[in-house]
Amino acid sequence: MDRQYFTSLILIYTSFLITLFFSSCSEKTGTTILVDASKVEHKITPWLYGSCIEDVNHEIYGGLYDQKIFGESFEEPVPDMAFDGFSVYEGSWRSINGEISVQSHPGAKLVYDRVVLENGSVEAEIMFSGKGDGNAGILVYVEDARNGADNFYGYEISLSATGKKVVFGKHKNNYEHIRDIEVNCNPAKWNHLKAIMTDKHILVFLNDQQIFIYKNNDPSLRKGRVSLRTWYSDVIFRNIKITTGNISQTLSFKPKQLFSVSYQWDTILTGNVKPFYMHDAKDAYNGQYAQVIGLASGNGIVGISNAGLNRWGIAVRNGQRFQGRLYLKSPDLKGNVIIALQNSYGTKEYARQEIVNITDHWEKYSFDLVPDTDDTNARFSVYINQPGKLWIDQVTLMTTGKDQFKGLPFRNDIAQAMINQKLTFLRYGGTMINAPEYRFKKMIGDPDRRPPYRGHWYHYSTNGFGIEEFLKFCETAGFTPSFAINIEETPEDMADMIEYLNGSATSEWGRKRAENGHPEPYRIKYIGIGNEEVLFDGDRTDQYDHYVERFNLLYDAIKGKDPSVSLINTAWWRPESPNMERVFKALDGKAEYWDYHPWADQLTSGKNVENELKRMQQLFLQWNPETTMKCVIFEENGNTHNMQRALGHVTLQNAIRRMGGFVLASCAANALQPYQQNDNGWDQGQIFFTPSQVWGMPPYYAQQIASQYHQPLLVHSQTNSEEMDVLDITATRNEDGSQLVVHIANTGKESTPINLRIKYMDKIKKVKTITLSGSLTDVNTPEKPEMIVPVEKNLRKKSHLKYEIAPYSYTLFVFSQF
Repeated sequence: MDRQYFTSLILIYTSFLITLFFSSCSEKTGTTILVDASKVEHKITPWLYGSCIEDVNHEIYGGLYDQKIFGESFEEPVPDMAFDGFSVYEGSWRSINGEISVQSHPGAKLVYDRVVLENGSVEAEIMFSGKGDGNAGILVYVEDARNGADNFYGYEISLSATGKKVVFGKHKNNYEHIRDIEVNCNPAKWNHLKAIMTDKHILVFLNDQQIFIYKNNDPSLRKGRVSLRTWYSDVIFRNIKITTGNISQTLSFKPKQLFSVSYQWDTILTGNVKPFYMHDAKDAYNGQYAQVIGLASGNGIVGISNAGLNRWGIAVRNGQRFQGRLYLKSPDLKGNVIIALQNSYGTKEYARQEIVNITDHWEKYSFDLVPDTDDTNARFSVYINQPGKLWIDQVTLMTTGKDQFKGLPFRNDIAQAMINQKLTFLRYGGTMINAPEYRFKKMIGDPDRRPPYRGHWYHYSTNGFGIEEFLKFCETAGFTPSFAINIEETPEDMADMIEYLNGSATSEWGRKRAENGHPEPYRIKYIGIGNEEVLFDGDRTDQYDHYVERFNLLYDAIKGKDPSVSLINTAWWRPESPNMERVFKALDGKAEYWDYHPWADQLTSGKNVENELKRMQQLFLQWNPETTMKCVIFEENGNTHNMQRALGHVTLQNAIRRMGGFVLASCAANALQPYQQNDNGWDQGQIFFTPSQVWGMPPYYAQQIASQYHQPLLVHSQTNSEEMDVLDITATRNEDGSQLVVHIANTGKESTPINLRIKYMDKIKKVKTITLSGSLTDVNTPEKPEMIVPVEKNLRKKSHLKYEIAPYSYTLFVFSQF
């Protein structure tokens, strides 16, 4: 045996022993993760930590925008009808000949208040009568009902408008789908729906046939009221019957007297006054309507009150100063107008001011109110106590001082929460911009004269907060902004918009900006042309062609004013469609980015998105190897705000890190959400708020710690276990290599031991972990706003660590040479 052969045998045997030892250690001590700090793979965008804000679920009005009055311009119509013994929570309900009908609405409810049902039954005959492809039916065990689709506790039993299924679900200020029961009935004829409640079960019947039994193990849903409900369908109900014990009653609908008051406002009446109310469509100060109140005779007061979004109250503190204004006129009022902050019943007054000398033409009247009491559920009131009629329009109530964000009309606590989240990018847009009346020139100038419009999410939208207010907020908060425009804007108006936002104060529209209080240009860089275009009607070539036509017209107008602006193509991404290549080739060289909207609810979201991004990049290069078009994610969507959504978000961010410079920015939706407010189906807020409280959800904290420890360079990392599919890992470092951060998402239900080895990083002086973990359904609440928050821990200063990664967690390892 020669020496060379012998040496080779030794090397092979040694290699075998090392491999065996490594595998044995791996089995005993977990997955080995090797990070090579010297091997830079590519750069990572600093705008990975973005958010998307629009007025879905009223995250602007009622949220960031400091306006406390909801319905300030009285555009909301007068309620159609109210009934003795019932509470109406949205919708247009009418009673004719013993039948009760309601027009299509996203979740309107009619709750019967006079019976609290525990064991018994409820039944109704249902017939669908017109447009809508949703469902309608009965709710049982209803408690804590409010406006908003899911704002109640109770069970839902609804027949679909197709007649093909009965939907059974649970609501606890959210929606949990339990079962779709297949049926076959004619929805245009009367169908008999019935639910029987026992101690432990809910039995569901359709047309006298039992179709479902549900075991009710939820002690919080064992008794409550009965309600009718529609979800996006015109429907008629009749023969609504409730049975408890041996007593049955068929409900009747006796109309109550209603005064002609705009929907978001309530009447104030005391004493023996003879009142007068009118929703005036002939002589409004702004918009189409003004509210008229009048006192014809008697002693007492006549007025109106407003308790903010969904009447959830206006939070006031002792000594807090509120500022406001409203527009009034009266031809014959004998006395003064009283403006007040009161408790929710109007029995206590915290602050008041009298407005004198009301003229017979519209004038602005300013006021200041300083309450002498703390109350999170106050109301704002306007009333008179002397004969005459008073016209009221365009009412504004805002805070002052430290309660506003740096002197701007935004809630300071919400603004600071967004800053504390360490956002780097904020996108303003979404389906709200697709409303036909959404136009830039209606959003500038005096906010009291900006016209209301029919919005997408809320039909009675106003323009107090618009694109310019958004840009002021981003400028002051330090966020890089982007916004979207309606594709049907005219090229002329878009040229003027760019001059207004980016032009010199000596230009025509730049001068208007300066006159409106902002002498310096905004220097806006990123603008989306439309939002989710060609989404709703399917893959239609004619609509894609129309989008390309509009994009090109607006491109020429915008670039003609400012070539530095980057324009984003928002045509809906369908990679299997030949229309994608068609749109790409039409806009290549003009659109710098293609807006892609993925979902991030699932633990596998990161893998799915990474595959889709690679496919998009591959197709771009296939269609044009020289293209510079890249991707931007302006909406990372979902239906949840829990720990599972946080992990979906984290894995999606890891995917974007691995994609390098192909993705400009990623914006998680939605930035904000009012607590227990989900009237538009998007239950995905990162920051939740009430009138007096603001707190973050798990995705908020995942975004916060990722941004706090952002490093610009992705470095090589690998594991010794290809089968390990529950750990999602990236490693990043700064330019000089003095700090390295390893991001690990554990999407598994078990803790996972790891061996973390760092190569080519010497003189480590500090090592720590930051971990966010919890059960998948965990959320933070007003009572426990910090139940799920990051936990930081210092470790031994070593480049080789053994660590146990918590189940369902996001863990950062931070290695520092300083």
